[in-house]
Amino acid sequence: MPTPPPLASSLLPRPTKAHARAGHFTFGPRTCLRISTGAEPAAHLLRTLLAPATGLPLHPAADGAVVLALDPSLTGLGEEGYGLTVGPRSVLLRAAQVTGLLRGVQTIRQLLPVQAFAASPQRGVRWALPCVEITDVPRHRWRGAMLDVARHFQPVSYLRRYVDLLALHKINVFHLHLTDDQGWRMPVAAYPKLTEIGGHRARSMTGADGEEYDGVPHGGAYTRAELAGLVEFAAARGVTVMPEIEMPGHVRAALAAYPRLGNRPDRALDVWTRWGVCDTVLGVHEEVFDFCRTVLDEVMDVFPSPYIHIGGDECPVTEWERSAEARARARAAELSGPAALHGWFLGRIGAFLAQNGRRPVGWAETGTELPGDFTLMAWRDSAHALAAARRGHDVINADHRATYFDYPQSSDPRERPAQPGAVIGLRDVHAHDPVPEKATPDTAARVLGAQAQLWTEYAATPARLEYLTYPRLCALADRVWSGPTPWADFCSRLDRHTARLDALDVRRHP
Repeated sequence: MPTPPPLASSLLPRPTKAHARAGHFTFGPRTCLRISTGAEPAAHLLRTLLAPATGLPLHPAADGAVVLALDPSLTGLGEEGYGLTVGPRSVLLRAAQVTGLLRGVQTIRQLLPVQAFAASPQRGVRWALPCVEITDVPRHRWRGAMLDVARHFQPVSYLRRYVDLLALHKINVFHLHLTDDQGWRMPVAAYPKLTEIGGHRARSMTGADGEEYDGVPHGGAYTRAELAGLVEFAAARGVTVMPEIEMPGHVRAALAAYPRLGNRPDRALDVWTRWGVCDTVLGVHEEVFDFCRTVLDEVMDVFPSPYIHIGGDECPVTEWERSAEARARARAAELSGPAALHGWFLGRIGAFLAQNGRRPVGWAETGTELPGDFTLMAWRDSAHALAAARRGHDVINADHRATYFDYPQSSDPRERPAQPGAVIGLRDVHAHDPVPEKATPDTAARVLGAQAQLWTEYAATPARLEYLTYPRLCALADRVWSGPTPWADFCSRLDRHTARLDALDVRRHP
């Protein structure tokens, strides 16, 4: 029979405190759950995760040996922390909030033999947990992963798998990039052409020089029910789905559907087939703001996330400078010129989200260009994260040199093609500190955490997505949950953890 894995040497991310004790607890057909009021979601998740391989029913019982306890007095554990005590005859999982219990369930899952991750019944396995005392609280409150489904659409069934893997690694935000120049994936009842026209392009660029195309039509869109179901699925695993609807740039697909929203309403556009930054942007007339508010109303109906991402970066102002209407709008708003319409536009949209109880999020190119109520994702340079935090913004550190998983993982000539850019190896991700150097304690407190990005210009299939994501996401998850850990320690735990990924059939980088 397989031996339960050693404790801290196998858990990823690494728990805050863990003390091994003698013995083990064994799950069997008669093992029952004692579930406190409010802990039912954790019990459901535990059964859901363990049933395929173990077949264990884990029925509820007043004297169950596995106790799932919600105790609001455990304030030191925060929203996501948990305490886990495994003894020879009982298991006690406690947390102040239900999300903490969900995190603890993932730890129980990792403590079991690797066969527990199989999708089919495993015979002859002793489902033993090593006896242990764990207290675990995350270092950072934002631990995210972004997936771009605008460039290459993925079915909702795969999005659920992606979320399942995020939850295993205690990632708590799934950032879903739904719209861009190359595709619009979110249905909006008042604007059906967004998906009917904007959800399809004639072909896709295959090389980096803009000269090669595949000649294959590409398209897809989600239904409202699929997206709502994804939100529910993720919430059951303690993951928030944050939607992103790009504006005022990266909107070519929307303008292909509704040209009147642009600066040249008489111009017919196609959904863009190139990668990169398109110079067509939204106009600044009132119909555009009616459109944005209508779209975001529907987004807020589907996604309860407190944060709504509206893009905001890479917005060429050439069309505004050439537009008499945009120049007049800038004068009427007493702006310095058409370029200032960018901040003015985002300010209006951000205010609308705030009025509806949501927090606007935007990509930061300098750290100082977005309105003050925005949460910033600093991607160009860690210095921008510092500048934004000093300015008073909440910041997510998304430095492209450590978190862009579409970049190649090695310089090996046998490495599969990826987005042109610097090599981002496993060690680069592991070394990424979300808090910039020179941050004072007050400034550091505004850094919410870090997030991985997977843009999909060069990643069209689930197999390719997983190859690019894992094991690099393991390194990011370890850093943002555990804080800095020695490289050798991380590698040792990762060596054991890859057996779990293999059991889940994750098509990872070797």
